[in-house]
Amino acid sequence: MEKSPHKLELIRRIAELEAQQLWHLDVEDDPETYPLMPDQVDYLNEKLISKIKNKIANIAGARFFDKMIAKRQLIIKEVRGIENFTAVKGGKIVTCNHFSVGDNYAVWVALREHMGGKMLYKVIREGNYTNPPKPFGLFMRHCNTLPLSSQTATMKKFLQAVKTLLGRGETILIYPEQSMWWNYRKPKPMQDGAFALAVRNKTPIVPIFITMEDSDVLDGDGFFVQEYTIHILPAIYPDQTVPAAKAKAAMKQENYEAWVKVYEDFYKTPLVYAES
Repeated sequence: MEKSPHKLELIRRIAELEAQQLWHLDVEDDPETYPLMPDQVDYLNEKLISKIKNKIANIAGARFFDKMIAKRQLIIKEVRGIENFTAVKGGKIVTCNHFSVGDNYAVWVALREHMGGKMLYKVIREGNYTNPPKPFGLFMRHCNTLPLSSQTATMKKFLQAVKTLLGRGETILIYPEQSMWWNYRKPKPMQDGAFALAVRNKTPIVPIFITMEDSDVLDGDGFFVQEYTIHILPAIYPDQTVPAAKAKAAMKQENYEAWVKVYEDFYKTPLVYAES
């Protein structure tokens, strides 16, 4: 089966961005978007219409991705370290590497039986909310997502929502690499956002790193579907005895080092990035 020219181009772009160390840039062409205004998002689903759409979207999303799992288009081979998640009581931030539109559902599958009936909230980019990629619009807007915004007033609502959610014991998934690189196996250097929120809210971070192996199933683009092993790692707590900037940097470094160790142990190779 011939391989998809689009996917081959993504692989080429990933190699190019890696060599240039442009870790935060997406390889896909993001759709045009517009600023998300405060009155356009109900972060906590406080309105009746938001509650209804949230319920519908979660049912539809589960059916969509469970069908993918049944067809072996999304394969979760193993979950390791669930005790590291359950050991943390109360609100927490989960970080994960980002390489597929389905990796957040893989995280949900790994955690859902250990969340006491609570949902997993996902931080997403502004454009994925205001102009979401098809066919994921319903999921992006209403499956417990927390969109970022270029608007200061909207970000104030975002920060208050995060505080409220963590305060009531919810779990928030953040992709600290910021970008999604299709089936990219290496951990990428991270942005500050997840760790700034953890320090601000005195909240632990539970790092997750997903490793991949080729399955025996070819996808529609001529590539092997990846089998995921989900590694849930020990929690990282903010140091409240040092300045916030130092605490944030320390958490980010510890998270990155934990991911690197999983990568090197699982793939049996040192982490080396391409150079230009």
